[in-house]
Amino acid sequence: MAMEWQVFCQDTIERTVVAGCFGSGGARGTQTYLDWLLQAWGQTVMVAALSLVVALVVGSIIGTIRTLPDSPMVVRLGNVWVEFFRNIPLLVQIFLWYHVVPVLIPVFADTPKLLLVVMGLGLFTSARIAEQVRAGIQALPRGQRYAGMAMGFTTPQYYRYVLLPMAFRIIVPPLTSETMNIFKNSSVAFAVSVTELTFFAQQAGEETSRGIEVYLAVTVLYVISAFAINRVMAFIERRVRVPGFVASTGGGH
Repeated sequence: MAMEWQVFCQDTIERTVVAGCFGSGGARGTQTYLDWLLQAWGQTVMVAALSLVVALVVGSIIGTIRTLPDSPMVVRLGNVWVEFFRNIPLLVQIFLWYHVVPVLIPVFADTPKLLLVVMGLGLFTSARIAEQVRAGIQALPRGQRYAGMAMGFTTPQYYRYVLLPMAFRIIVPPLTSETMNIFKNSSVAFAVSVTELTFFAQQAGEETSRGIEVYLAVTVLYVISAFAINRVMAFIERRVRVPGFVASTGGGH
């Protein structure tokens, strides 16, 4: 069966081929399937990027408090957080944020659905990042903690200036995987009608009956995005690696 890539140059309403494959836009303008595809890609990147920010901030805090000395109650709270978000499927969490949270907490009633997805995906991933931060801190020699204490640092200070800078260098490789995963997991947003790549593929495939071309294009964009993330994180790993302390993963070659 011959591929009909010209399908991306079709207007989404009239199904006529638009010269140049890009619509004129605007309230009365035209939109091609290529326009829609690129917009969906932008939505996917936005969801993934915002979710990553939430996951990094919350995960770093939870992972850190799980290693605090002489604070068993705080450590237990961190453990509960991780177990809670790790043991509920992501899709269920997205539905809870979309359908349940706005009812239980009225302040979320008028929140855009994209931000609700960001919160669901970000908090789900925060549990995984918290585990990595905890492991990174606990992998450091005890002498580093004691050295910070000997210099007169308070607990927040020796975490800020001694432990966390080294721990984050150690966990760059697993953070690379989580960053790629959060981009791929953003596809669950289609379940609540966020117009990201998976939503586009489903809708455009049905409208045009050219599912092979549509899904191939979406797959290529996912691959390009994941590869770009891998290269950026490999560059970061090379820049922050401590010689002789963190082994090379080969990702930077």
